Amino acid sequence: MKLHVIDTGFFKLDGGAMFGVVPKSLWQRTNPADENNLCTWAMRCLLIEDGDRLILIDNGIGDKQDAKFYSHYYLHGDATLEKSLHAAGFSHSDITDVFLSHLHFDHCGGGVKYKNNDGALELVFPNATYWSNTDHWKWATEPNAREKASFLKENILPMQESGHLQFVDPNKPSPFPQFDIFYADGHTDKMMVPIISYKGRKVAFMADLLPSTGHIPLPYVMGYDTRPLLTLDEKARFLNMAADENFVLYLEHDAVNECCTVQHTEKGVRLDTTFSLSEL
Repeated sequence: MKLHVIDTGFFKLDGGAMFGVVPKSLWQRTNPADENNLCTWAMRCLLIEDGDRLILIDNGIGDKQDAKFYSHYYLHGDATLEKSLHAAGFSHSDITDVFLSHLHFDHCGGGVKYKNNDGALELVFPNATYWSNTDHWKWATEPNAREKASFLKENILPMQESGHLQFVDPNKPSPFPQFDIFYADGHTDKMMVPIISYKGRKVAFMADLLPSTGHIPLPYVMGYDTRPLLTLDEKARFLNMAADENFVLYLEHDAVNECCTVQHTEKGVRLDTTFSLSEL
């Protein structure tokens, strides 16, 4: 098995929204904001190459929204989904599975594109099975008012309409031999965190359970989370497990650090080391 970092570019989000009730005087130490209070975040996906399987975990924001939509997020950087796949030696048609941690637009928008000028939509990965779970799919396709702006039907419905959508069952073992799945409900309903067995280590794709190293202290919970107290509990359980078992935490949104480990301290679980995935 081989893991490939798939960078899809950077975007900006309000620092206060990303850190909830934590004051700026604290969070800006790890995630400095610009003059508009915006912090830079990565959209770092992951490709698992294992035999004849190429499993892409998340796929970034995509490029099919209009200029007004993108103006809110200040996309920047040279990396794109296509460039990163090509750098790894693959094309869109090579991908066998697209595993989606959840269906917010910055995690799944790169999986669907406009086919032509008549507004028709098609899958970016024509030979892939797209994976979600039934609880989260219902949550995304019948969204609450708070999350509605994050669940865009043009990102989501074509997966099902194409016949390429399948669901994992949270009550059963992972259908992928490459990884187990940790389910978290604090950020959004039934977000999936893959825990990959790799080179004798456990590599956890943290999605929005831990956006960056700056979010490791338990109270540092995003304002976007629908159930912040549940996130507190889920983070505590996961980070204690990660410290106990020396997990590698792969960070989807950290603009600087690809991976980190955590350790137990007198103040609770805290950052241990940071490194790139290639150092494993």
